[in-house]
Amino acid sequence: MHPPPADPVDPGLLSRALEVGGRLANDAAEVLAATTDRAGRTGSRTERHLFDWVTHTDHTLERHTRRVLAAEFPDIPVLGPVIGTDYPGDESATSRYRWLVAPVDGALNYLAGLPWYAYSLALLDATGPVVGVISDPTRAEIYAAARGRGTRVNGVPVRVARQPGRPDPGSGYPVCVDPGTLASACAARREVRVLGSAALAITQVALGNAAAAVLEEYRAWDVAAGLALALEAGAVVLDRHGRPNPFATDGLLVAVPSAVTEVLGWWRPG
Repeated sequence: MHPPPADPVDPGLLSRALEVGGRLANDAAEVLAATTDRAGRTGSRTERHLFDWVTHTDHTLERHTRRVLAAEFPDIPVLGPVIGTDYPGDESATSRYRWLVAPVDGALNYLAGLPWYAYSLALLDATGPVVGVISDPTRAEIYAAARGRGTRVNGVPVRVARQPGRPDPGSGYPVCVDPGTLASACAARREVRVLGSAALAITQVALGNAAAAVLEEYRAWDVAAGLALALEAGAVVLDRHGRPNPFATDGLLVAVPSAVTEVLGWWRPG
């Protein structure tokens, strides 16, 4: 279950991407905090999916993100839900890198006033996430990771390895799922949570608060930054056959290593 070796990335690019991503995450936190009044939150369901919503804040944050990234990284394309394609394997882009932004992941939670939504931004190359930054405004936390540099929460390093005096997250901790995975998890009598935000579901694994996140329906920009966090924190990212794959099209498992066998046992096809 070892992933293929990741391509080396220029250290200067990593540092710049982390710095700019952190600034954008802080900008997003301010915008999201300024719309705490539900009356000021508006949006509509898209035609792509029953549970897919786009808010006016999505438009505001994606436009701002694109302006900043175009100025700082003019040769790197930016993809997101308001403008752009859905999958990072799109052949129309020729750059070695690409940015993926989810301005408000968990948009329905945001519209309803439920405190589970986030701004998510990731830089990718052909082998997977290079940099990931997530702003969790209701908890006043910024999560950031870069390839080979680990994962940090408000600047403090985190790892999914078992901590002294704390139980192993892979034993008894909940699994975050989406509606497509819920029936299988419940049939296996697994403790589950449906959070309504793919970015934050994966982040809970990176933080050691969940044993795994199992997603059967997702969009690349919703999960890319979370995958960077999870991988750099020591979690594994697999497809439903147990093969390393950061963007599997038939489902995605992000797990602490000790939970992989158990989760694949009820989720693996056949």
